[in-house]
Amino acid sequence: MATHPQAPARLSFATRIFYGVGSAAFGVKDNGFSYFLAFFYAQVVGLPPAKVGLAIMVALLIDAFIDPVLGQLSDNTRSRWGRRHPFMYAAALPVAVSYLFLWNPPVGWSENALIAYLIVAAILIRTFISAYEIPSAALAPELTADYDERTRLLSYRFLFAWLGGLATYAAALTFFLRPTAEHPVGQLNPDGYANYGLFAAAVMFITILISAIGTHREIKRLPSAPHEKISLGRFWAEMGGTLANRSFLMVLGAAFFLAMAVGLGFAISLYFATFYWEFSAWQIAGFTGSSLLAAVIAFTITPHVASRFDKRPASLALVPVAAVFVLGPVVLRLLGLMPPNGSGTLYATVFAANVIGMSAATTAGILFTSMIADVVEDAELKTGRRQEGLFFAAAAFVNKAVSGLGIFGASLIVGAIRFPRDAAPGRVDPEILRDLALVYVPVQVLLYGLATLFLLGYGITRASHAETLRQLAARAELVREGAPTG
Repeated sequence: MATHPQAPARLSFATRIFYGVGSAAFGVKDNGFSYFLAFFYAQVVGLPPAKVGLAIMVALLIDAFIDPVLGQLSDNTRSRWGRRHPFMYAAALPVAVSYLFLWNPPVGWSENALIAYLIVAAILIRTFISAYEIPSAALAPELTADYDERTRLLSYRFLFAWLGGLATYAAALTFFLRPTAEHPVGQLNPDGYANYGLFAAAVMFITILISAIGTHREIKRLPSAPHEKISLGRFWAEMGGTLANRSFLMVLGAAFFLAMAVGLGFAISLYFATFYWEFSAWQIAGFTGSSLLAAVIAFTITPHVASRFDKRPASLALVPVAAVFVLGPVVLRLLGLMPPNGSGTLYATVFAANVIGMSAATTAGILFTSMIADVVEDAELKTGRRQEGLFFAAAAFVNKAVSGLGIFGASLIVGAIRFPRDAAPGRVDPEILRDLALVYVPVQVLLYGLATLFLLGYGITRASHAETLRQLAARAELVREGAPTG
């Protein structure tokens, strides 16, 4: 059993900031995958959309095996820098270099060779970001056991992920993907993506190091790894036994389908913004302000929501609200009730709907992650093991499903409706745009509905969590006194 010094109920502001800032690296990677990657490799590099989606799915499936191993390794690492920080420091440079390679595919290669390049590059960046993200995320339940403080701490993590991702996305559209005489549509400018990759890699490298150095002083009070050596057979047995926790499986399922819904929306958003709504590059760049505002709103309201309500019922209300506002503008356009393209009213309406929908979705996402943190003690009571890294490895896999499964789903939709390559805004067949909406909306309704359904099976409440902490404290006291714990 890992030893766990008493964690304070309330953390300092500096600790929250340093903990949160590292998630900017994940936000940069995730926004790049969600908004640009499928579009870049299909519309700019010229690969078939279905093959691009399949390539990203292959990388995601490999993640399903890599992430739990990284989490388990982190849980059992013994070093003078604790269980988490060796991984955090070591990941910084490989994350930056692998992301840079992703946006600089070779010129003159065959289609199959480029698909292979995309798969390898995607696997590398996902693996290296996991080597940072999983140990970093696992710090949350270690830093504090308080039911509400965890939610507050994780709000910082989500805020910086959004800030990093959206700021880099806006910089890409504003400074790098600018229209030229050769490429009048900035999003189709290949040189801009290489410059974006260099800038994004630098942001990821710097923020990871800031977080690792800033939280280094907390190492002395974090849990240490078990003293006994773990065999390979026990390694896999413990992993399976821990991940079988019912509440964990339910919240993981809910998070998985919410991630799929949000990821699909992100991955296909550039198609909607460019062709369905016919927003300009400047409007699309400005549109990131709606997501940024949503992140700030979620950061502000989530701790209050969590302190006033239990996390599960709050999430059960938020997920349907997110679905209504995210899908509302598209449904209204299908019904002929939206303003025409090019009007300021249209832009304002879509902007406002995105603010409300993404505020609700992000708040639910923070609560989901906080619920996973609460599973740590529930599992410890049942198994005698603290395995934060393993739980958050599964959560990291779900978070990466935002981009992986989103890109795959968006690629299938774009391929199914036979969306044209090298399309120009205003020149796409209206029937194809209508088909885009008619396929997208039902798929999203299904995903948001499944997320809501899975939440019903989560069983940890504020009261049950407090009782679990009481029983763990009593067990620890018996251990100190040398009595058997049963």
